Order: sequence, then C-alpha cells, then structure tokens
Amino acid sequence: MPKSHALTSAFVHDQLALRSRSMNAGREWPGGEYVLYWMQSTHRLEDNWALRFAVREADRLGLPVVIHQGLDPTYEHANDRIHAFILRNARELARRAERLGHRYQFVLRRRRADDRRVVDRMAARAALVVTDDFPTAGIAERTQRFAARCECRVVAVESHAIVPSALFVKEEYAARTLRPKVMAHLAHALESVADPVARAALDESVWRSFEVDRLDLNGDLGAAIAGCEIDHTVPPAPLVSGRTAALARLRAFCRDALPDYDERRSEPADPDGSSRLSPYLHFGQVSAAEVARAAIASVGRAKAERFLDELVTWRELALNFCLRNSNFRSLAALPDWVHRTMRDHARDPREAEYSLEQLERAQSHHPLWNAAQRELVATGVIHNVMRMYWGKSVLTWSATYADALRHLIHLNDKWALDGRDPSSYGGIQWCFGKFDRPWGERPVWGTIRSMSLERAYKKFDAKSYEGRWNGGELELFTPGE
Repeated sequence: MPKSHALTSAFVHDQLALRSRSMNAGREWPGGEYVLYWMQSTHRLEDNWALRFAVREADRLGLPVVIHQGLDPTYEHANDRIHAFILRNARELARRAERLGHRYQFVLRRRRADDRRVVDRMAARAALVVTDDFPTAGIAERTQRFAARCECRVVAVESHAIVPSALFVKEEYAARTLRPKVMAHLAHALESVADPVARAALDESVWRSFEVDRLDLNGDLGAAIAGCEIDHTVPPAPLVSGRTAALARLRAFCRDALPDYDERRSEPADPDGSSRLSPYLHFGQVSAAEVARAAIASVGRAKAERFLDELVTWRELALNFCLRNSNFRSLAALPDWVHRTMRDHARDPREAEYSLEQLERAQSHHPLWNAAQRELVATGVIHNVMRMYWGKSVLTWSATYADALRHLIHLNDKWALDGRDPSSYGGIQWCFGKFDRPWGERPVWGTIRSMSLERAYKKFDAKSYEGRWNGGELELFTPGE
C-alpha cells in the first residue's frame, strides 16, 4: 500500500464526497463550540470515514471534535447480548480515545422514561453534526428523525463499505452484476488514509459543562446492563468484544486458515476455518478495508480472491440491497419469478410445521438443524455454511413463506451478534431466491434453490458438528436466572 493519504488529499476529498450526504437543510452554526460526531454504527476510531469527515470539517472551522456514543433500551430486540458487546467495546474505545487525544463520551439510557434528548442538547451547541450512514438496525430512521428537528447541518457518512455504495445507484440483482463493478474499484478504495485528531482542543470547562450522565466504563458493566430495561433472557455471548480481539482474530485467520480458505471455509466442524469476523464487522469494531488489506498482505490478492469475494462482493451486494430496496425485510423484495413459484406451491404439504417457539428451542426433527440453532443461541453466530441450511430448512417447515421469513428474521435479530445487518437480511432473503435464479421445480421449494440437510452429510463432517452442539435440553434463559 502507498503512504497514507492526509485528510487534505484529493483521494480523501473524493471519498468523502461519495460517502457523505446532508440529512437536512440546516446550516453550520457560527456560534458552535465544536463539531459533534454521533457514533451510531461505526464503533471505532480507525478507518472511520465519518470521524475523518468530522475532523476535516472541524479543522476547517477551527473547532474541536466531540465524539458521542449512546445506548438506549428502545432498539428492536434490545438485550444483554447486544448491550454487552457494545459496552465492552466502548470500554476499550474510551481508553484508546484518551491515548489518541479524542474527546469521547458514552451515555447509557437505562429506562425508557429516562432523558431521551442527550443528542439534541449536544447538537444545540455544535456547529455541525456528523453521524454514520447505515440502512438497518433502526439507524437510518433515527437519523432522519433527529435531522428533522436539528437546527444545524447534519451529515451522514458511510463507513460500512470498502467501495462507496454511492457508485451503484440502482439495485443490483446478483453477485455477478456487482462483482466486476466493485472489484474494478477495490485497489483504489483500499488506499490507506491517516487518522489524525482535530487540531483544536476542547476547552475542559466546555467538557465539564455537558449535562449528560456519562457511564463509568471502568465500572461494573454487568451491573449496568442488569439495571437496563431490556430483554435479560438473551445472555451475553462468549465472544470477546473490541478492536483488540477483532485484530487478534484477524491475525490468526490470516496466518492459519486463509492459505487454505477454499477448502476449510466449507467445513462447519472446523470452527477456525472461516474468519468469524462478522460480529466485529457488524458493529464496526474493525473495518472491512482493514480486513481486506490484511488478507492481501498475508497471501496476495490472487490467493485471497475467494475470501475477498465474500468480504467485498457479497457484503456490498447486501448493503446495496438494503439501501436500494426498502422492502428488504419482506417477501416484497423478492423477484417476480419467486412470487410466481411461491403462489404455485403455497398449498403444498410441508414435511413438518414448527412454531417460532419450537424453532427457537431447537425442537425440530432434524439433529443437524438443531445443532445450528444451538450454536446460535450459545455463541451468537452460526457457521456460514450451516446458516444456509438453517435458513433454507425453515422455508419448508413453516405454514407459509411469510411465516418462514418472519421466523428467520426474529431468530437472527434476537440471537445473532451480526443480526440487524445488511448481510443478515441479504443472506436470509437469499434462502428465498434473492440474488439467485430459478432451479428445477420441487414440492414446496418450487423453483427456489433447495438445500437438503440429508445431503449435507455427504458434503462435510456433519456428525462432528452435531456432536459439538447437541446434547441435553437447550436452555433458554428466563428473567432472574
């Protein structure tokens, strides 16, 4: 990679122009005391285009930057698992921000009745508000509501994609249509950029004057989470949160698995054969660009091509889908051929019909599917190969296709650390034929691509995977336990 670009370079200017969009008609307030960066989906200081935009604009205005991150109990499926993953990263983020010279604060809203306008009060003293541009997890809607009532200019900046999504203004219908377009820009988009701190320092009296109840991130985070009005039936996952853990996992993957990725990625019994970075990528604790650079540096672009196709083509195809198709959570997002075949096979007898509760408790008739659901409940992730079988099976075990989609979204968004993400919705919709083509016609499936749990035993060591996750009754936690 070339020497890192500065925030004044033409490359950075072009990238920010593509990645940023004004959210309201507000103007920069000349009496503002700082530029406010409201951190919502990109939970990192490095390789963060929104923070870069905030720093560049702050330097232009001669102002400092204040980074505000908050967490409240009102997001969909708010639970201990998601709260813990965010808070543990925030603890590390705060320490890193202090070392680097950023002013960062975290506010935890414990009850729905608690103060809801912390961001509004912060914005009232800001010359400009910068935030993350992200289409899922309620962030786009929250940003729109905030921008509509904010008097100063609000700019949303995308950091999720390696290649700016603004380059692809229409919905792409398959990986094959996006792949040549996105890969043509990849080398340029991976150029390194320095991450400076704003030149102006925030006056300490201004910092102390903020009327916010900052969370003590060095305190007992478990107790803080226990005091939140959220779902305590979904416990924290064992995966360690934070940039340090993400980079350690990335290094281990590049060293041990990436050289044999083509073979190892398809073996669910080999937990270290895939990157297992999706939770870190979803919460923005590490950037996809940093992952791609590390992979290329480790084995070269040609050897890393299969992994890069997953990381870039399929991930950014899912982002494009959620940005360009507002129905990404419904069957309305599917192509016409899928709707025709679903109508033709809506009354086909199902092999089995399971309720959402039975699925959640891994009470299907098939041990391999149950193992995948148990992995999700226990760890917050499912191996990528098993996730396809997991989703495809529910399609055939639900009374209607709409029920199947609702069940999958509920299970994934509630239990998965990478739930509520463009890639999650893209992956679930793929099970119903999105991004795909018609196949041979079969009962229930129609012309949707089928995946047989029975055939899985011939493709990988399904018995070992079952043995790892099955055994005894699946414990779902209840409040108070």
